[in-house]
Amino acid sequence: MRIHFANRRHFLALGGALAGVAALPAVLRPALAAPLALRSVTEFGVKPGASVDQTRALQKALDAAGVSGETLYLPAGTYRTGALIAANGVRLVGARGDSRLVSTGADVLLSGGDGLGLDGLAFEGGGIDVKSGSGVRIRDCVVTGAPGNGIVLSGVSGEVSGCTIARAGKAALFALDSKGLRIEGNRVEDAADNGLLVWRSAPGPDGTLVTGNHITGIGMKSGGSGQYGNGINIFRAGNVIVANNRISGCAYSAVRGNAASNLQVLGNNCSGMGEVAIFVEFGFEGAVVANNLVEDAAVGVCITNFREGGRLAVVQGNLVRNLKNSLPPGNDPGAASGVGIVVEADSTVSGNVVEGAPNAGIRLGYGPYLRNVNVTGNLVRDTSIGIGVSLVEGAGSALIANNLISGAKIGAIVGLAWEKPSTGDLLAPDAKVDARLTLSGNRSD
Repeated sequence: MRIHFANRRHFLALGGALAGVAALPAVLRPALAAPLALRSVTEFGVKPGASVDQTRALQKALDAAGVSGETLYLPAGTYRTGALIAANGVRLVGARGDSRLVSTGADVLLSGGDGLGLDGLAFEGGGIDVKSGSGVRIRDCVVTGAPGNGIVLSGVSGEVSGCTIARAGKAALFALDSKGLRIEGNRVEDAADNGLLVWRSAPGPDGTLVTGNHITGIGMKSGGSGQYGNGINIFRAGNVIVANNRISGCAYSAVRGNAASNLQVLGNNCSGMGEVAIFVEFGFEGAVVANNLVEDAAVGVCITNFREGGRLAVVQGNLVRNLKNSLPPGNDPGAASGVGIVVEADSTVSGNVVEGAPNAGIRLGYGPYLRNVNVTGNLVRDTSIGIGVSLVEGAGSALIANNLISGAKIGAIVGLAWEKPSTGDLLAPDAKVDARLTLSGNRSD
């Protein structure tokens, strides 16, 4: 049986377009594409709702679609199956939420490659694995209870959009060496180790766009000191944009960039983090962290590891509030906590609002790891130290200007020797200001 459908996503728009076309003179009417042809898997002996294993019949249907180029339709129902392999170009469409592929024991339910298209399918007890594919489209699918990673993409371009990935045994989605990937509008829930991973085998441009996702309940089952427990983790992948995501309840970070140059973290809403909410660390050059909202984390924004080559950042227009002075197990004893914003080298911190930091609102440098930091036009409220700046031997210069600091218990601007205060309040009338600092136009009350 072949079923002919207009694409459901464009049905309403198509109806309006057809009405307009019908009103045109015949000679002006454009030729219309043929409707999408769907071939039901039932033609190959697949039986919706059958209690028996249907791997063989499903594989037969996939093999046939790989030859014919037809789109397969999986009617509503439950299909018990082992591992399936889709040839290049196979497209499989289901009745959204009601076409369920249930694993009989396979960790990966479906493997595919170039041109794979999946729409409206549910995968239960096993994940999806795509290798070396261009034009890959995974839309409106549900992946639940995969023992390992929910979705794995290796060397893939295309999109994963509108999907729900829940209760993955490792990461919800792992994208390696992507070639122009969009991860958009997905819901990630209760992953054991990480939410969305965008990694490269070696540092280099990647360009993945991670936007509009809702991520919650990310654990750190495998332990460690930050390798796990992150909502979004960018590793070695350059030129990635992480924007407008809602991220909550992560054991470590909402967004963690590790050796990820030219990273943009924009407009995300983050709450309930065990460690640093937005972390840019190790050997990176270039990061913009702007217009994010952070609440309930050990540190709001941290741009660090100058000693490993981490440098060059803009931290602008973020709202950071209600921080806590605690860290998860496994952290370096000297790691910051209870701090709003941390930067070390070649960075500008401007126009941010920090409120309720039990340690410091803004901390500049760590020991000798401070160089060329510009801190201007920020509002810092209700902290122990408003702005703390490293003044140990070897630390570099900082410009601190036109900031408003209110309710700083220890001091508005204070020199630090590693974690400890080494001066009084540098805004006091009789304070001696280190030559490495330029202070101008700051106000405290």
